[in-house]
Amino acid sequence: MKYVPKEERQKTKQSVKTVFSNNFYMLKLIFSASPAFVLIQAADAIRGQLSIFFEHTVLIGYVLEAAEFGYPFERVAGVILLLAALITIGMVFTVYQGEYVSEKKRPIVREKIKMKLYEKARDMDLECYDDPEFYNSQVLAISQIDDQIDRVMKFVIDTLSGLAAFTSTAIYFIYKDKSAIFFALGAFIFSMIFEQLYNKQNYLSKIESIPASRKRDYIKRIYYLNDYAKEIRLNPGVSDVLMERFEAANDEVYAVEKKYALKKWFFGFMRRYVCNAFFSDVLFIGYLVYQAAVLHSISFSTVAILYASFGRLKNSMRVFSETYPFACETSLYVNKIKEFLNYEPKIVSKENLEPSNKAKEIELDNVSFAYGKNKDMLIKDMNLHIKPGEKIALVGYNGAGKTTLVKLLMRLYDTKGGVIKADGRDIREYDAKKYRDTIGTVFQDFQIFAGTVKENVVLDVADGIEDEGVKKALSQSSLMERIDRFKNGLDTELTTEFAEEGVNLSGGESQKLAISRVFYKNAGLMILDEPSSALDPIAEYQLNHAMIEATGDKTVIFISHRLSTTRIADRIIMLEKGRIVEQGTHDELLSMNGKYAQMWKVQAGAYIAV
Repeated sequence: MKYVPKEERQKTKQSVKTVFSNNFYMLKLIFSASPAFVLIQAADAIRGQLSIFFEHTVLIGYVLEAAEFGYPFERVAGVILLLAALITIGMVFTVYQGEYVSEKKRPIVREKIKMKLYEKARDMDLECYDDPEFYNSQVLAISQIDDQIDRVMKFVIDTLSGLAAFTSTAIYFIYKDKSAIFFALGAFIFSMIFEQLYNKQNYLSKIESIPASRKRDYIKRIYYLNDYAKEIRLNPGVSDVLMERFEAANDEVYAVEKKYALKKWFFGFMRRYVCNAFFSDVLFIGYLVYQAAVLHSISFSTVAILYASFGRLKNSMRVFSETYPFACETSLYVNKIKEFLNYEPKIVSKENLEPSNKAKEIELDNVSFAYGKNKDMLIKDMNLHIKPGEKIALVGYNGAGKTTLVKLLMRLYDTKGGVIKADGRDIREYDAKKYRDTIGTVFQDFQIFAGTVKENVVLDVADGIEDEGVKKALSQSSLMERIDRFKNGLDTELTTEFAEEGVNLSGGESQKLAISRVFYKNAGLMILDEPSSALDPIAEYQLNHAMIEATGDKTVIFISHRLSTTRIADRIIMLEKGRIVEQGTHDELLSMNGKYAQMWKVQAGAYIAV
C-alpha cells in the first residue's frame, strides 16, 4: 500500500480564499466559452427555488391559515390561480433552459476548454514529460476537465439555489418564529464539519490511487491498441504478465479504498443522519409542539407549515454544510488544471530573432547536458563545428548521447552548460518556434497520425496545399509508387482510427513516409535519426543516395547504427559516453584503427559488397 506523502496531504489544506478563487477560475473559463450556458442556468436555479418557496411554503401556509381562520373562498382561489400561472411560466423557462440551452452549449464549453488544455500541452517543454509528478498532474488535469466543468456548474447552481431557498425561507421563519432558525443552524454547523472531513478523505484516496490506476489504464490500452495486437498473440506469456500486473494494480486500488473506507463511512453517517434526523425529528418537533400547545404563541397551522418548511430551510443550508466542502474538493482538482494552464515554458527566446532557412552552420562550445535533476551528464563538455551544407553522421553504441545531442540542437531542451550556436548566434536568441521550423527532423520513434497521406507529409492542414510538392517528397523517399496504387491517392486515410477503410502502412513504408516529411519541409538543417532502420539493404542504399541528392546544399545530420549509411557522410563523428572520441571520413577512421574501425569490422560482412 502506498503512503500519501506529507507534502500531498498539505495540499488538501486550503484557505476559503483559495477555494473560491479556484472555483471562480474554472467558472471564468466556462463563462468565456459560453456566457449563456452560465447565466441561464444561474437564473433558472434562483427561479426554481423561489417557485418552490411560494408554492410549498407561502401558498400551503396561506391555505392552512385560510382553513383555520375562515378566509373568503374567492380570495383564496384568486391567490391560488395567480401563483399557478407564475409557476407555469417558470416551468416553461426551465424546460427551455434544460432541454435546449444546456444540452446545446455543454459540448461547446467542453470543446473550447479542452482545446485550451491541448494547446497548452502542445507548448509544454519536453522536460515536463520526464517529470512523473508533473506528468501525473497533466494527466489528471486533462482527464478531469469534463467532471470539473460539471462540478463547478453544480457548485454555482447549488449555491444560488441554496441562497435563494435559505433567504426566502429564513425571512418566512423570522416572520413566524425567530427562534426556529437556531435548530437549522445547529444542523448546519455539524454537517459542515463532517462534510469537509468526508471530502478530504475522498480526495486523498483518489490521489493515492492514481499510480495504480495509471497502471490499469496502461494495460487496458494495450489490449485494444493495434500496435500490440501481434505481440500479444504471438507471445501469450506477455498476456499472463500483464494480467498479473493488472490484478496487482487492482489490489493496490482496493487497498487504498479499504484504507479510507471506515473513516468515509463514519463521516458520511454523521453528516447524513446524526446531524440531520436528530435535529429535525427530535428537537425541532418538540419545540413547535411546546410553542403551540403550552405557550400558545403560534397557531397549529403555523406548526404544520414550519415543520414542513424546516426540511427546506435545513437543506438550503447545505449551500454551507455540503456545497462548500464540495467546492473544496473541486478546488483541489481545479488547482491542478490551473497550475497546468498557468505553466510558463522555460524554453523561451531571449531576443526573438528570425532564423535563416539557408544551410545552417552549427557550433557547440563546451556543451553539457543531463535530463531533469540528474547530475550525471549525458553530454560532457562537447565542442563541435559543422559547416553549412556539410553532411554529418553521428555513430556510437546505445546511450552514447546521439539522440540527446540532436534534441539539444533542435532546442527541445536547453543545455546545462555551454552554448549552441546556429549561424553564429546563440540558438536561445532565436524565436523557438521559428527556429524549429527551419529544421526538418525524423526520429526513430516517429508517429503516423490518423489523417490523410497528404496531412501526414505536410503535418499541417492540407487544404489549399498543392499536390506537386507532396508527391515530389514522397517520390524522393520512394513511396509515391505505393501511394499511387491507393484508390484515393494522397487523400487516403491512414490507420483505421477515423476511417473504417483506412490503410495501415508497413514498418518500412511508414518510415519512408516519415522521411518524406523532411524532404517536403526543405529546411536549412535536416536531422534523420535512424532514417533507414526498417528498410531492407537495397531500399536503404537507394534512400541514402536519394537523401544526398534531395538535400543538395543543406546541412544534414543523420544517426545510424548501420555503418553502410555513414559512408556517404562528409564527416563521421563517433560518440561514447557523451563525448566525441573520433571524427573524420569513413576511410580516415578506418585507417585510425580505433573504435569506429572496430564497429565497422563487426558489420563489414554485411556491407562488403556495397
